[in-house]
Amino acid sequence: MAMLVEFSAWPMGKGESVSKYVAESLEIIDRSGIPYQLNPMSTVLEGEWDEIMPVVRECFDRMSRENDRIHCTLKLDWRRGETGRLSSKVEKVEQRLGKKLHTCMHE
Repeated sequence: MAMLVEFSAWPMGKGESVSKYVAESLEIIDRSGIPYQLNPMSTVLEGEWDEIMPVVRECFDRMSRENDRIHCTLKLDWRRGETGRLSSKVEKVEQRLGKKLHTCMHE
């Protein structure tokens, strides 16, 4: 069941900047070996349900150690038999437009 999972979590009541907590989650995600793409508002992971969900859970568990309230969004995009969609979805739109777009992939 290959899918893209857009994941974002942040603690409530910690002020305007929560980059410390986001960085802790990204360390967990990066260490997992799952393909991912960080963007300014969330992180998108690509893989199987059973490999992604434990990573999301580990991020949540880590954040909950120091915080009493966490806001989290999770969006899933499953497509049978498709892989490599972290880049291919963007590339298909760029091909239709005939130009590169401003994305984190093309910095």
